[in-house]
Amino acid sequence: MSNYFKRHIDTYLEAWKNSSNRKPLLVRGARQVGKSFAIRHLGESFKYFVEINLERQGNIKPLFGENIDVKKICNQLSAIFNIPIIPGETLLFIDEIQESQRAISSLRYFYEDYPELHVIAAGSLLEFSLKELPSFGVGRVRSMYMYPFSFDEFLTAQGLDIQVNYKQNEADCEHPLPLALHEEMVSQLRSFYLVGGMPEAVKRWVENSNYNECFAVHNDILDTYQDDFKKYKTRISPLLLSQTLKAVALQAGQKFVYTQVSETVNGPSVKEALSLLSLAGLITPVTHSAANGIPLGAESNPKFRKFLFLDIGLMQSLLGMQAVDILVGEDADFINKGGLSEVFAGLELIKYADYLKKSELYYWQRQERNAQAEVDYVISRKGKIYPVEVKASNSGSMQSMYKFIELKNCDYGIRTSLEPFSTYEKIKVVPLYALSNKTLK
Repeated sequence: MSNYFKRHIDTYLEAWKNSSNRKPLLVRGARQVGKSFAIRHLGESFKYFVEINLERQGNIKPLFGENIDVKKICNQLSAIFNIPIIPGETLLFIDEIQESQRAISSLRYFYEDYPELHVIAAGSLLEFSLKELPSFGVGRVRSMYMYPFSFDEFLTAQGLDIQVNYKQNEADCEHPLPLALHEEMVSQLRSFYLVGGMPEAVKRWVENSNYNECFAVHNDILDTYQDDFKKYKTRISPLLLSQTLKAVALQAGQKFVYTQVSETVNGPSVKEALSLLSLAGLITPVTHSAANGIPLGAESNPKFRKFLFLDIGLMQSLLGMQAVDILVGEDADFINKGGLSEVFAGLELIKYADYLKKSELYYWQRQERNAQAEVDYVISRKGKIYPVEVKASNSGSMQSMYKFIELKNCDYGIRTSLEPFSTYEKIKVVPLYALSNKTLK
C-alpha cells in the first residue's frame, strides 16, 4: 500500500496473524482513526485479500442469514469477488460490520467452524451494535483497540525513525537528550498539538506542512461526527450531543461540570450524552480513584470524572484555537493553554498501552473537606502505583505529588513537562515528548 504510515498496532496485527491460537479479530475504535488502512496493510502480507464493506455493499448482507454456515459464506464470497479464500493464504476483512448483527454473530462461528481462516472485522459506531449483543463472542472473538496517531507515530510518518529510536532507547532521567534534539522534539510537539493524530491530517502535514489544510481536514471530520449523531440509537438530541462534545473540549483538564453544558438540560440527559460519546470513541473518561491498590478501578468513583477529547488537533479546531498561540507562545503559556497538555499526556498514556485491552485512565484528589491536593493521572506499572503530573516548568512545590507519594508510599512520582529529562527528590521528570519511553513502562 503506497503512502502507508507505520502504526503501533501493526506489531499486534502481525502477532495475531502468526498466532497458533488465533481467534477472529474485531478492530475497534472511533471513525477515521485508520482501522481499515492498518488491516489492508496487513492484507498485503497474504497471498489473497478479500474485503467486503457491509455499508456500501448491502447486497452482501443476506449471505449472513438465519442459519449461518461460514464455509458456505466463504465459498459464495469467493465466487462473488473471484478471489480464492484459502486458509493460511487469504485474509477476509469484513468492514462496517455493525450494519449486520448476523454478520457480527458469525464471528463466533468462524472461531468454532473455520478457525484456520484469518478473519478480521471493523466498523464505525460498532460499540452501539455490540451493546445490543453483550455476549456475542465471549471467549471466541478477540478485540483490538485502535486510536489516532501517537506523537512517536507522527514523527515516524515524517521519516524521523532514528530520532524516535534514540529518544526511546538512549534517553532517560540520567541521560537527557542533547539540547539540540530536545529543542527539535519540543518544536515537533508544538506542531503535533495543531496537526493532531487523525491519519488524514497527518498525511496532509507530511505532504504539505500546511496547518490550514490540516484544519480543513479536522472540520470535515467534525462534520462527519456531527452527522453520525443522528445515527445513535437514542432519544438524546444531536444538538445536546454536539453541546456536550464541545463542553468536554472547553473543560479539558477539569472535573466535568454538567451544568456548563446547557442551563436548560438536566443532569441525567447530559450523563447519557457523555455515555454515548464514550461509546462512539469520541471522548475517554478519566475517573477518580482512591489509588490504595491495584487494580485502580477497584476504588474508582464515577461521580468525579474528567474527559479527554479523542484527538488534540480536532479539539483545537473545534475550539478555534489560533496557531500562533501554540507555535510562538512561551513554554509556560503553551503547556497550560486550556488543559491541552493534560489532554495530550492522557491520550499518549492510552496510545502506548496494550492494544488488546480497552484503556482506562484514573486521577486522584484528596476527598477530605477543604483538601486541595490533586494528581493529574495515576498509573500502575509492574504491580506498583505512580502519580503523574503535567507541569509547565520547575516552578511550584509539587505539594500534591509529594502528598500522594507520602500517603501511598510510592517509590517516586513522574512529572511531565517541556523540561529535559532530570530528577528531583523522589521525582522523575519526563518530557512530554517522551511519554513512550521505558520510564513509564
